[in-house]
Amino acid sequence: MTVKGLLFSLAISLPLLASDVERAVALYNRTEYQAAISILKNSPEGQSASAQEVAGKAWYQLGDFKKAVEAFERADRLQPGNSRLKNWLGRSWGRRAETSNPFMAPGYASKARRYFEEAVKLNPRNHEAVNDLFSYYLEAPGFLGGGMDKAMALSEQIRTNDPAEYHFALAQIAERRKQYDLAEGQLRKAIELAPKQVGRIIDLARFLARRGKLSDAEKAFQLAAKTDPKNRQVLYAQAEAYIESGRDPGKARQLLQEYIKGPLTPEDPSLEEARKLLERVSN
Repeated sequence: MTVKGLLFSLAISLPLLASDVERAVALYNRTEYQAAISILKNSPEGQSASAQEVAGKAWYQLGDFKKAVEAFERADRLQPGNSRLKNWLGRSWGRRAETSNPFMAPGYASKARRYFEEAVKLNPRNHEAVNDLFSYYLEAPGFLGGGMDKAMALSEQIRTNDPAEYHFALAQIAERRKQYDLAEGQLRKAIELAPKQVGRIIDLARFLARRGKLSDAEKAFQLAAKTDPKNRQVLYAQAEAYIESGRDPGKARQLLQEYIKGPLTPEDPSLEEARKLLERVSN
């Protein structure tokens, strides 16, 4: 066999050498969540912590938060000191709280807070955990462990982790306090610190749309699209802003139809969310 032929043979055999978990991760990253779950269900690796983490994330993306919790709990029992797993448990319990009946929701929300706090305690540099706990403190009422004072205190940790995210956190606090000029200033400061992060521009665009500054919001969305033409979240966020403002439902529908064509990543709003929004604007 020639060297060229040998290299070709190796290239086509490499995917076969990948573990089931690695193949499941690849499927997950392509948003093929059910396929990722299926490959792990029948795999000898299926009960490992890494396999259960992938399965939990896939169930979460599919909207089955009960099964997500169960998978993350199995992974957590195997790796109890893993900050990332604690944070995913917090997210899953939080979504169960949002989607459950009023009698169960408070208990689920309290579990979410506990896991977020454990995740941050295990690793204060876990940016996602700190940001998720901040959001919980900001959104949840005091009797569920939330509170503006807690959010403000945690923002100092965000400053250490990510200065741009710190200004976004301050913007959220200012908006809650109806200090709208201050909030806008903080959002613009976040863009100054991270001009290539399209999410910062989307944050500003959404804020401007909420404030009724639709022309300025439109310019911000255009800047976001120019900054990262391949970013699908711009389409979704712009459509959502049109719908919330009651402006140009035809354009919103067009943006969502384009968004649904993909390709999407697990970081993007799910197809289920997009279809619900499309149904909403169609009605």
